[in-house]
Amino acid sequence: MIPIRDENPTETFPFVTIALIAINVAVFLWEISLPKPVLNAVIYTYGAIPLKITSFGKAPVIYSIHGMVIKSDVPVWITLFTCMFLHGGFFHLAGNMLYLWIFGNNVEDRLGHFRFLIFYLLCGIFATLIHSFVTPHSPVPMIGASGAISGVLGAYMIAFPWAKVETLVFFFFFITTVEVPAFIFIGVWFFMQYLNGVATLTARMPTGVAWFAHIGGFISGVVLYRLFPKRSSSSRKKVVYFID
Repeated sequence: MIPIRDENPTETFPFVTIALIAINVAVFLWEISLPKPVLNAVIYTYGAIPLKITSFGKAPVIYSIHGMVIKSDVPVWITLFTCMFLHGGFFHLAGNMLYLWIFGNNVEDRLGHFRFLIFYLLCGIFATLIHSFVTPHSPVPMIGASGAISGVLGAYMIAFPWAKVETLVFFFFFITTVEVPAFIFIGVWFFMQYLNGVATLTARMPTGVAWFAHIGGFISGVVLYRLFPKRSSSSRKKVVYFID
């Protein structure tokens, strides 16, 4: 299933959502302008490496890629942020930004601009930490906004469970669109992440997808959304009319 749009109008302009999309796109354009060896060095330097995180930066992480020796010496806490803005390819970026655009504006509208930014970054950080906890000895860098966006999906499902999501559905050779409530669309999405995550625990070969970052980000979003104060909404204010 691929989301196309949601029927859920907002009261405020999604400045932060658009800014996050613009930053991710700008960083990706910079990535593809780099020679392959340099790009590899960037990913291994600014991606979040579980082994480095779980050892609090004490474990030496040194790689040799195409003859280039790379030592990841950027402080761990910085990579928790930088990994969210790197992507491994066009479809990786496009999929993430599509979800952020459809679901991020409403969560931003409900939380307010600044709180949404903090919420987004925290979800991304927790997603990375949970992935690192599940794969503590992995030297493979994790990149992408998926963890943070998974948190946005968690918040959206709690805040707008009955909002209609227009979805592109593939059924063998037929392609059609259907409208489903957000809790069904996101619920199916989360169930798929869970199944894939469990499957990787017994898989001999890595899948290349940090499923537990998605799971962790989603759970973080559900919890954090309940803790964050919400923006007062004019449409939800009680209006009292006095008649003389």
